[in-house]
Amino acid sequence: MTMMRSENPEIGATIEASGLATNYHDHGNGDPVVLLHGSGPGVTAWANWRLTIPPLSERFRVIAPDVTGFGYTQKTSDDRYDMERWLDHLTGFLDAIGLQKVSVVGNSFGGALALALAIRHPERVDRLVLMGAAGLDFELTPGLDAVWGYEPSLESMRSLISLFAYDQALVSDELAEMRYRASVRPGVQESYARMFPPPRQDGIHMLARDEEVIRNLGHETLIVHGREDLVIPLESSERLHRLIDRSQLHVFGRCGHWTQIEHGERFVRLVADFLAE
Repeated sequence: MTMMRSENPEIGATIEASGLATNYHDHGNGDPVVLLHGSGPGVTAWANWRLTIPPLSERFRVIAPDVTGFGYTQKTSDDRYDMERWLDHLTGFLDAIGLQKVSVVGNSFGGALALALAIRHPERVDRLVLMGAAGLDFELTPGLDAVWGYEPSLESMRSLISLFAYDQALVSDELAEMRYRASVRPGVQESYARMFPPPRQDGIHMLARDEEVIRNLGHETLIVHGREDLVIPLESSERLHRLIDRSQLHVFGRCGHWTQIEHGERFVRLVADFLAE
């Protein structure tokens, strides 16, 4: 393992996982909790979870990797991605940091990956938190189509942030500029454009797991969703709640796709209490 020193807070430590140099953040002590980010353009683990990691790490060891194809983690050799490759990288990461069993918090795309991990390797997952999660088939929303179809420009990034947030006061010029610059780092958009190409309904299907398999999950699961989410429909989380026997569903009103940002303190309390039960 090599610690990376940088003024960029998105860069943490580096470890080789499944042959890929993997950027991750590791804070706190206690039971391990892995945070899996979403699939927005220019996303990193730190950008996604920057408000969650500090308070959650007061009670748990919080680990947040950049999934291959995103952020500062090395890309695959052919720069092609699917659920099998993401799962292989995630399990390789858990092996590399020496964790056999973790609780997992997954946001959007990260929720689909967390769900897939629990299905493929149930013995490696303690508790599940699925926030605005993909993982089921649903009709492509205009919001998700805009996210996956992003073409870099400051105006496009500002428009996407407006889709993510119910509270438009969060849509600042500074945030749009920061996320836009992240999306145009060398090689980032080239990889991103290949991940979820048209027809983008295929991308939803690729992330989805079979409903009968999900129904057999035995994990304690907390499902969280924003009522005004324009990217992943609330109905998808309601279906997950009906399928997963040992699940609870918490819906935040006046909230879009950014639950961990728009209701950050409440979200952390909810997740921490659930994980500590």
